[in-house]
Amino acid sequence: MSIAIEKPELSWDSAFINRMRDQLTDIQASLYAAEASYDLIASSLSPRHRLSALNLLHYLAFRQHDVRQLQDDLASIGLSSLGRAESNVVHSIDQVLKILSALAGEQEAAGHREFAVPDHISGPGLLTSNTVSLLGERPSQRSVRIMVTMPSEAADDRKLIVDLISSGMNCARINCAHDDATVWMRMIEGVRAAEADTGCLCRILMDVAGPKLRTGPVSGECETQDKNYLLLKEGDILNLTKSLTPGAPAILNGKGKTVRHAHIGCTLPEVFSYVKKGERIWFDDGKIGGVIEKVMDRSIQIRISKARAKGRKLRGEKGINLPDSRLRLPALTTKDHNDLDFIAANADMVGLSFVQSVTDVDDLIEGLKQRKANTGVVLKVETMHAFELLPELILAAMKSDRIGVMIARGDLAVECGYERLAEVQEEILWLCEAAHVPVIWATQVLENLAQTGQPSRAEITDAAMGVRAECVMLNKGPYVAQAVHTLDDILHRMEAHQSKKRSLLRRLMSWGRTDLTPEAH
Repeated sequence: MSIAIEKPELSWDSAFINRMRDQLTDIQASLYAAEASYDLIASSLSPRHRLSALNLLHYLAFRQHDVRQLQDDLASIGLSSLGRAESNVVHSIDQVLKILSALAGEQEAAGHREFAVPDHISGPGLLTSNTVSLLGERPSQRSVRIMVTMPSEAADDRKLIVDLISSGMNCARINCAHDDATVWMRMIEGVRAAEADTGCLCRILMDVAGPKLRTGPVSGECETQDKNYLLLKEGDILNLTKSLTPGAPAILNGKGKTVRHAHIGCTLPEVFSYVKKGERIWFDDGKIGGVIEKVMDRSIQIRISKARAKGRKLRGEKGINLPDSRLRLPALTTKDHNDLDFIAANADMVGLSFVQSVTDVDDLIEGLKQRKANTGVVLKVETMHAFELLPELILAAMKSDRIGVMIARGDLAVECGYERLAEVQEEILWLCEAAHVPVIWATQVLENLAQTGQPSRAEITDAAMGVRAECVMLNKGPYVAQAVHTLDDILHRMEAHQSKKRSLLRRLMSWGRTDLTPEAH
């Protein structure tokens, strides 16, 4: 029995077309208006990034509009819904306007264009060129690079480095918060020797340590075998002190009343000048949370608001995050300035940890300029303030020829809240694509596999999402070479299906059947 299907009427009449044209023309005008500050900005930038800076301004203006309904309307007549316009914003809108004008039977409205803009070929091409400049040539069979944090033992274990490069490592990361110049040099010599042995090139990123906001030491007053921690539960009071006198648990009298609250020191007492009552504070990668109740001359009183029912252990040397506080601390410490001598002479890239301001970026670029170094600059986005200021930070970094952005998802998750991390990292990817800036997807990628040799199902999916970036970073672990090999395989497979936000319709090998009638099977 056949079913009669009525031919649907076309819904895109002239009024419908003209409405979309008007909306896009208004958006186009706002993009041109955003160019007002371009001349002033562009004059200070590397010539390499001037076209990208203009596209970034266009993208920021474009994203001030809510175009969700317009996207649906455009898709309903088979046109681009502008969902992949990041790398060539004005060109994408111009092309859609041309088609709408043709459908309306009218000549295309002439937009005011003062500057040349990237198109659908040159826009992505700029990102590819900038990626090669910073991270090195594309590896065989995949375009996403793999970066690995070097463990201290890599300084004396040449085989480990050879195994990592042979498994697919393209960039080695050295964290200057650990070890010293002697150890770093042995790591670098190991990488260079492994390059010669394997025939594969490997770039080197060195992170400056930055201001280390951590807990101070803990005394042995806890009545347990492992005494060097404070056990904190929800509702407890903790005093964070300027002094690095060893911390100690609360003292109770015979009636169970608190005589002295638990206390622990802070490695950066300067932050006391910037925190306020009611602001949140997190310890140890977000395992323990609290709210500031009092700011005193020598300490901050904190009410613990998040911990396990049985309590959480807080030890010394654990990170402290203050997501609500505007900390005006320079990203480069005296140690970092000293380390720049070594970095400028030996590394391909320098990672700017805990970047908070344009001044931080300017200071790093000036430091490299003084040392006559063409070292690439990688902005590590670790705080919500850095995320909120990212367009300005990228424009400041564009004074340097070679730049990138690292999404440091560990600290960033604590700062923005785990429920918002996915949204934040997506927005960083979009913004950087608009600026044609390569992104390093970092923190806890295949962490279980690197540490235990056995991956979790969730982290395999997370690693696959890394194909949206230009580089994926693994942290050290006993099984890190295996993790590199697995990541190499995942990225190689995913690149046939995904390019940034665009799904690639490669021929599917899983289902080759076209006759699905029951008789055929």
